[in-house]
Amino acid sequence: MNASINDSPAQNTLYDERETLERLRCFLPCQPPLKDFIHHNPLHGFQGLNFEDGLVRASKIFGYQLYLPLEEYRSLYSSGRISRSALEQVVLEKHPGTRFEDWQDKLFCRQYKTSFHVRIGSLRANWKRFYKVDLDSQTHPALFRILSSYLDQGVATWRFPVDPEGFIGSLRKMEQNGLVSFFRGKRASSLLLNTSCEIKNLLKTIVGRPALYSQYIFDQQFAHPGWSGMASWIENNAGSLLLERKISLQQLIQFELLLEIDALDSHFGHAWLPLGKHVKTVPEDIFAPVEKTELDQVLAIWQNAFEWTYYDRALTKLSRYKDKNGQHDDKSHQSLFCLDDRSGSLRRHLEQADPVCETFGTPGFFGVPCFFQAHPGGSYTKQAPAQSKPTHLIKQVGAAQTRKSSLVLPTGSNSLLRGWMISQTLGFWAAFKLVRNIFRPESWLTTPEPVKEQDNASYLTIENSAAYPPENGLQVGYTVHEMAECVENLLRSIDLTADFARLVYVIGHGASSVNNPHYAAYDCGACSGNPGGINARVFAWMANHQKVRELLYKKGVPIPERTQFVGALHDTTRDDITFYDTQSLSEENGQRHDHNRKAFIAALDLNAKERAGRFASIDPKLTPQRAHQVVRSRSVSLFEPRPELNHATNAVCIVGHRNLSRSFSWDRRLFMNSYNYASDPGGKVLHDILSAATPVCAGINLEYLFSRTDNLRLGAGSKLPHNVIGLLGVANGMEGDLRTGLPTQMTELHDPVRLLMIVEHFPNIVSLVIGKSGRLREWFANQWVHLVVIEPGSRAFLRFKDDGFVAYHPSTYPENVLEP
Repeated sequence: MNASINDSPAQNTLYDERETLERLRCFLPCQPPLKDFIHHNPLHGFQGLNFEDGLVRASKIFGYQLYLPLEEYRSLYSSGRISRSALEQVVLEKHPGTRFEDWQDKLFCRQYKTSFHVRIGSLRANWKRFYKVDLDSQTHPALFRILSSYLDQGVATWRFPVDPEGFIGSLRKMEQNGLVSFFRGKRASSLLLNTSCEIKNLLKTIVGRPALYSQYIFDQQFAHPGWSGMASWIENNAGSLLLERKISLQQLIQFELLLEIDALDSHFGHAWLPLGKHVKTVPEDIFAPVEKTELDQVLAIWQNAFEWTYYDRALTKLSRYKDKNGQHDDKSHQSLFCLDDRSGSLRRHLEQADPVCETFGTPGFFGVPCFFQAHPGGSYTKQAPAQSKPTHLIKQVGAAQTRKSSLVLPTGSNSLLRGWMISQTLGFWAAFKLVRNIFRPESWLTTPEPVKEQDNASYLTIENSAAYPPENGLQVGYTVHEMAECVENLLRSIDLTADFARLVYVIGHGASSVNNPHYAAYDCGACSGNPGGINARVFAWMANHQKVRELLYKKGVPIPERTQFVGALHDTTRDDITFYDTQSLSEENGQRHDHNRKAFIAALDLNAKERAGRFASIDPKLTPQRAHQVVRSRSVSLFEPRPELNHATNAVCIVGHRNLSRSFSWDRRLFMNSYNYASDPGGKVLHDILSAATPVCAGINLEYLFSRTDNLRLGAGSKLPHNVIGLLGVANGMEGDLRTGLPTQMTELHDPVRLLMIVEHFPNIVSLVIGKSGRLREWFANQWVHLVVIEPGSRAFLRFKDDGFVAYHPSTYPENVLEP
């Protein structure tokens, strides 16, 4: 977006529609449809400000609760979750020249008024004050029903007529040809059919004063930010819907203004005056500067103390680093995982089950950004980070049926006659299956084993050739030189350029669950909310390509002929792994793979056992094998709103050698990206890693943080009353606003702390890397992400603060305190 919170001008007397819409897009949620749920910073419009300043402004403008309640911080202090030393240090840093004793009463005893005037909505509230009418209750039900019908992605039996002009054109077509009008009166209908419906003209009728137009639009759209944000996303992301629909934020506003005119006409006839006639003074600009209150300062102190209490213990673990390189001449295998925190715990258990293996972490698209088409004529899924723009397409050809046939009924079954006939015949069988699956959800699982093989049942168009012309501006497959570049870049980024094992596994991740509309939030964030198995399989195929290896040899990355790469997918909900194309392994590597399977099975059992410890309904005394069976059953249970806890409690990302963190359990709180500073003295590889990992990990972290602190406005609330609307999003009931953010069941155990990025390199190189990218620098300089550098050699910790690095000395803790 071009506009941001830093562009806030003085209140203008003239209305600039383009500027208003641009600024509105900056602050509306940018959550895509459910199929592409991607974690992001819900306060992205404030990211140009310092973290604490942004939170104060967002709170005063929109009424968000962005810190924990004061009493909860005090309770965390009483329980030892916030240390006194961290609290004292934060007070001295934020208020130099004062004593900690001066803040004790404010921190521990003083009671504060927590209610305050919220700027958003204050102008439109005058409808109730002067006219005694609630426009939201009069317009929202119709608005939401029509939006959901128009944007529907396959739920509705009857499809909304689609006009090339988009939403407004389709409404005009229906209003002109339909037997029933959208409106109760004639004026709104005439405006829709006979005018261009320019926003400023409609605002002249409703508001009357140009100085109020911009704020009125903000008030109106933030009365339903979910639907407004969805319209904005679809407008700016062509192809985001499987059933294409054209809509813009401008068109949504036009129709809502028409509904408001109609509602007022219905109440008062034409004898009502614009709102601006009653508002005598221009309200304060909603984006005018705000002042920090004493409560804001106290909450900021508590939040920082909460964060640095945990960071301090994490850094103390790293300070006990011992140079055990874990290298073995004959490694059983090497495994490349996503840097995901859930993959991190599996890596640890795999290393425990097989001490002679070696594991690596990297963003889960594995350096292969692409679109994927599962079958001819099907839709494209983006297998790359959200901010990237892939130029390649991978197509699946000859896909075999992989699931048991199920009772799938045609759309016509929703009609009166067919519905009755089907319910009286096939309905009895469907009811039996439903009851069976509810009480015995594991009964329909096709493969109970934790490790499975999937042969080359389908062909992927990975290598570009003349037989595959470009499609929709995308190149089908990669050239040999492009494949070599992809493989080289990834292997160099994790410093795997020599000493290859005979088997190198490339393991993406996804998540299976039922009755879970937020399923995409459980998949790989680096693959735009899609499973990473395709990327893993594609990368393995590229790395096995003989011509690619010849080019890599010339570039100084010699992969032995005996080494074979194997793609795989880790199902993080069931803790199962599927290996692809193992039939192509040599006889000796096939035997090694059979041996490695045992280690993977043991690791998956241990990982499931660790995950089960967070579920109150699972007996912690179960064996790993039995715990794994229960976890797998949960994934298909209709009773279970928490099939897994996903990224809950994520807190740290380490960019460095695995040995830094190998000896400790991190309680599934750690993202890990493999990196060797010694092979990247200028920081080029580090820049690429941070540019990919920071927005992905920070987006996950901040979505969890703010969904935890304000689950009502920035989260989705409990998923139990959610109703899926048109396969776009969820709402409470049939006519509510789309809920954005994460449901309670994903965040209730989350500790809301900012991400701590730990980088192993020299501070001057890290400063140089951060300075190359304005977007990257914004994350760290504005402290939306904390940064600590581990200086090679001295192993000193240096904290990034005020555009420079200062020494940080972690505390001393007994060993038992450091383990969860």
